[in-house]
Amino acid sequence: MSSLLTSPVVDLDNGAVIAQPAVVDPAGVLRAAPLPMVLPLPLHVVLSGAGALAPLHEALRRAGRHPREAILMLNGTCQEQDRRLLKVGLDGLRTIGYLLGFADVGAGGPALDVVTDSAPYLLALDEELVTRLPGDHRAAAVARAVVTLARGIGAHVLAPGVEREGQVAVARGLGVRLAHGPLLAPGPDGKIRVPLPVADESPDTLMLGPRVQELLLPAVTLPAGAKAEEVVAAFGHEPTITSVILVDEYQRPKGSLDRSRFLLSFAARYGHALHGAKPAQRLADPPRTVPRTTPAIAAMQAAGRDAARIYDDLVVTDELNRCLGIVRVSDLIRQIAAMRT
Repeated sequence: MSSLLTSPVVDLDNGAVIAQPAVVDPAGVLRAAPLPMVLPLPLHVVLSGAGALAPLHEALRRAGRHPREAILMLNGTCQEQDRRLLKVGLDGLRTIGYLLGFADVGAGGPALDVVTDSAPYLLALDEELVTRLPGDHRAAAVARAVVTLARGIGAHVLAPGVEREGQVAVARGLGVRLAHGPLLAPGPDGKIRVPLPVADESPDTLMLGPRVQELLLPAVTLPAGAKAEEVVAAFGHEPTITSVILVDEYQRPKGSLDRSRFLLSFAARYGHALHGAKPAQRLADPPRTVPRTTPAIAAMQAAGRDAARIYDDLVVTDELNRCLGIVRVSDLIRQIAAMRT
């Protein structure tokens, strides 16, 4: 198993790395940075049944990673007579927790009705289409159609193999949000440089502070049906985690668990016996969400609407209400204080 990617997946809006290619080292162990990993998976492997997928599950287990931390990039085509079997296989992968993506969309990849029926998280444009941008209105038209499709089914769009700044500009203009390729590979200093749009530096905008996407931190997420003891394990794994966000199969936030209040429930007498094996959602608060373009001042106002939860993490969402990460109120306070000094 080798990765389809040679560089990180980057958010074109803010330059943040949101996923890393996964590779297998010489010892046969799966390696990836502590971010969601992207793994290639031919459709014929899914069609071969659960046994053919066992090495994938075992590789993640040995790497100490959970399926929800992996984006499976499906490639290849599916014959008409195999579509029902494919749907069963993909439904099973999604139930386990994997995020699904399709490669080569818009050209030699799977049929579009197969894509839409699979409720994917990510659609990767055909790399040749991206190579023809800019300068080829036909390629741009296909890319625009894929973006429209993605919005209709709640998926992100990825532009692979980006080599030139002109490709980034056109892709961004079409509504493509994610990209990878030589242009976005880390430099000698390990940093990634993305040609970002010109910032709006009007006085009114500056007074409102930076957008929350600039203060974004990775969210610790668990499926909405997770047990409370799984949340305890997540908090115990890393003492700096301030919240766990419960999400549905489309990564939409369904509940927020503040570290202090949640662990206090377990500190009480018989706390683990009362809550451990039961759904964590019973102890969750409604997530406090803010769109990624929300200015710091507006986000701070949203945080102050509930005095009992004023210091709870805010969940940052995209245009389809999917969880992108969290922003801590303490970071908002520091930003606003810096603006006023």
